[in-house]
Amino acid sequence: MVVLRNYVSGSWRAPDDEGAPLHDAVTGEEVARISSAGVDMGAALEYGRSVGGPVLRELTFHQRAALLKALASHLREHREELYALSARTGATLGDSKFDVDGGIGVLFGYASKGKRELPNDRVLVEGDVEPLGKGGTFVAQHLCTPSHGVSVQINAFNFPVWGPLEKLAPAFLAGVPSLIKPASQTAYLTARLAELIVESGILPAGAVQMVCGDPRDLLDHLTEQDIVGFTGSASTARLLRTHPVIVGNAVRFNAEADSLNCSILGPDATPGTKEFDLYVKQLVAEMTVKAGQKCTAIRRALVPSALMDDVAEAVRDRLSKVTVGDPSDPDVRMGALATLDQRDEVRRSLKALMDAGRVVYGDPEHVEVVGADAERGAFISPVLLAADDPGRAEPHEVEAFGPVSTLLPYDGAEQAVALAARGRGSLAGSVVTGDAEFARHVVLGAAPWHGRLLVLNTEDAKESTGHGSPLPALVHGGPGRAGGGEEMGGIRGVVHHMRRTAVQAGPAMLTSITGRWVPGTDRTVTDEHPFRKHLEDLCVGDTAVGGPRVVTLNDVEHFAEFTGDTFYAHTDEEAARANPFFGGRVAHGYLVVSFAAGLFVEPAPGPVLANYGLENLRFLTPVKPGDELTVTLTAKQITPREGADYGEVRWDTDVTNQEGASVAKYDVLTLVAKRPRHG
Repeated sequence: MVVLRNYVSGSWRAPDDEGAPLHDAVTGEEVARISSAGVDMGAALEYGRSVGGPVLRELTFHQRAALLKALASHLREHREELYALSARTGATLGDSKFDVDGGIGVLFGYASKGKRELPNDRVLVEGDVEPLGKGGTFVAQHLCTPSHGVSVQINAFNFPVWGPLEKLAPAFLAGVPSLIKPASQTAYLTARLAELIVESGILPAGAVQMVCGDPRDLLDHLTEQDIVGFTGSASTARLLRTHPVIVGNAVRFNAEADSLNCSILGPDATPGTKEFDLYVKQLVAEMTVKAGQKCTAIRRALVPSALMDDVAEAVRDRLSKVTVGDPSDPDVRMGALATLDQRDEVRRSLKALMDAGRVVYGDPEHVEVVGADAERGAFISPVLLAADDPGRAEPHEVEAFGPVSTLLPYDGAEQAVALAARGRGSLAGSVVTGDAEFARHVVLGAAPWHGRLLVLNTEDAKESTGHGSPLPALVHGGPGRAGGGEEMGGIRGVVHHMRRTAVQAGPAMLTSITGRWVPGTDRTVTDEHPFRKHLEDLCVGDTAVGGPRVVTLNDVEHFAEFTGDTFYAHTDEEAARANPFFGGRVAHGYLVVSFAAGLFVEPAPGPVLANYGLENLRFLTPVKPGDELTVTLTAKQITPREGADYGEVRWDTDVTNQEGASVAKYDVLTLVAKRPRHG
């Protein structure tokens, strides 16, 4: 008998009792036993705060990203083992890949975004500097710093690998340790995942803990710095959200709950069109992947009234080819539900749904099974219902968390939007249409009730990941019944685990605090041009001043002829004089930028390897022939790259005229070499 161990306070701990049995979804055999008896929940949380938190906060975003990438690579080497164990949850190989590879992909995704979109720093500077006074001596900046708590993740049974990794990645990248609480039904798979993570030794001590079984008094020990991420039923989300400690300490709480997601077939997608076939194929896939046990699955299939019979026939035909049975059989398309209790719950929900609609395909009580016992395993037939009255409450209120969907008729885009909203908040929805006007109407109308919307047609079908497929770059969550959360969403998911603080100070003090040069701070001008300095020798505030250079009419005319930019403001004095913005011929903005580069560039080879772009370019004052240009280039932000021989430097660039007025402002981005390593 295998008893799942808990990993808390830096060590594995067997429970103090024999635990409750967990069963194979296919055979009904006991897989393991689960219990949290003997775990000191308060001590586990404090260990995460006092050991894991400080170590993670010492790392930069780039260092954390590198560890996530290393962990993803390690787990990828163990996929076959995880697939095999996943089969015991009732998952086919395709289902297992969706879960396992999807979770590993999230780690890779956040590792990449962390390196590309976050600084190699411990603090995230958010937004522009806010001037608070007319003289420029009082300014403010929003900073995001890691919460000094633990990310407590309470996961659902349907994605025992992807679920924990989806929450771990943004929390870890933010510098916050995690405590994983898997759903009991499939905890044996999450427990093996945790063993692989711990055995790898990649993540610092205290970064990850895991508690299997009853959470007992876990929530009683939360503080204002802790964060709770929940995936599960809407009813459980309501209970957790109103827990006295969560309410009393204003604990940040995010819920991803069940939702009655819909997919809308456009009136243009008639039988014989590619969109019609895409709709049918997607609906059947959403019903049968993971045996319909996905919080993003299509529960309500909205189709034009005139196409109800056509869709029902096409879906019925496709479902008839789905083989149910032992997921280890390569011919099986759909495995079992996670548990027998889950099957009973689906059947109870189906009874309510059948009061509002007729069965088009399937038998809730009987199913032909290949390679397994239909009663010992948690098998159920895919069931497609059709409700002639879309106004009935049941399809919009009752979710059968399995391979079940209901066809609902609609007439016109307005009714489709209204029916979509009847779900009172969904994680994901889709619109299958080639009609851009219909798509716009539905998307803009349904958006307030959805976390994500997919518009599917022949344009994007080849690359589309499908209805509701979670992606680390996109928000994963939804309003209302769906929980009101945004559990993922690229850097948004990282910032969710951080605290935003508005820091008010003088420019020099703010520069010192943020590590970014703020206008109004003194510049450092030396005899050595900053472009001659290696990355380690550069300091924020290092400045080069170039110019002045006179802009002549000949310069303007030559630039116009050379580039082909003969816009009248540069070539026609009379027309330019009539323009209230110019009052006469002016130099091209890009001529100004080019001259500025000539004034600050050091031509000889040196540490500056490349200029890879400009950002925030604005032309502020027209430059007329005879004006003198001076450029002031100041090192604004220095970002070393982990494991590379160079880093990135952002330069504040201010081009002024002879009167000191700024004519152009922008950031220059360069790659700068580190000092050569010897020996």
